[in-house]
Amino acid sequence: MRFSGQVAVVTGGALGIGGGISKRLAAAGAHVVLADINPDAASATHDQIVAAGGCATVVVGDIRDRAVVAAVVETALAVHDSRIDILVNNVGDFRPAARDFLHSTEEQWQALYELNLLHVLRMCHAVVPEMVSRGRGAIVNNATVEAYRGIPYAAPYAAFNAGVVAFTRSLAVDVAQHGIRVNAIAPDLADTPQTPAELMLRGRDPDLIRTWIPVGRFGRPDDYAAVVEFLASDDARFVTGQTVPVDGGTLAASGWYARADRKGWTNMPNEA
Repeated sequence: MRFSGQVAVVTGGALGIGGGISKRLAAAGAHVVLADINPDAASATHDQIVAAGGCATVVVGDIRDRAVVAAVVETALAVHDSRIDILVNNVGDFRPAARDFLHSTEEQWQALYELNLLHVLRMCHAVVPEMVSRGRGAIVNNATVEAYRGIPYAAPYAAFNAGVVAFTRSLAVDVAQHGIRVNAIAPDLADTPQTPAELMLRGRDPDLIRTWIPVGRFGRPDDYAAVVEFLASDDARFVTGQTVPVDGGTLAASGWYARADRKGWTNMPNEA
């Protein structure tokens, strides 16, 4: 119960990595303000948290909307003692995707910008003053390992997530004097509704997973949530400005490879 009496905001907190984070922070004692665009999924996760003895409040809406950002902050401040102790900016998506950059549109770039970077700026801009007033706080952003390597067909997505990493580092320097820490995680290969393992395998032999991911399996939501919990906790009290890859070793081991048959790219180097 390391977060007992604290209020945590998790954007995109219903499913996948966000759902794992919401449940884990609630299990550690935080009252989680769960913001999500999917009302049914948000309600289901809320009920699971409550059934497990935790506390949660749901705000339904698109976090790209300024009014939703304001509603999330207002709701969180009304929970307990006008405080926000933890902010997890979890929303992110590689969609809408184009076949490649040459076939992409400015509308797609804008959507990817809002999904992956703009809402992070807005949420931090809205929450940091409340943390400054209390002299403490922890922010954890969700980026991707693709911010650190070249990814085919998704240059704008990678660029905006590189922005999340740079923003995390620089904001951490800005606000450290106020007792606020800012860190991020960089996931890869998460088996979630957004990126299900079946889709990533696409009929490939599951035995190839060990050649793709050094630890030999896809990530589960709690694998990422556990690192977020650490970064939000006092155990990480001297850690700020860092982005932690949570990827089973993929970034350390490899990148993307051109297929030998010249039919695109693969991150499974022994695939034809």
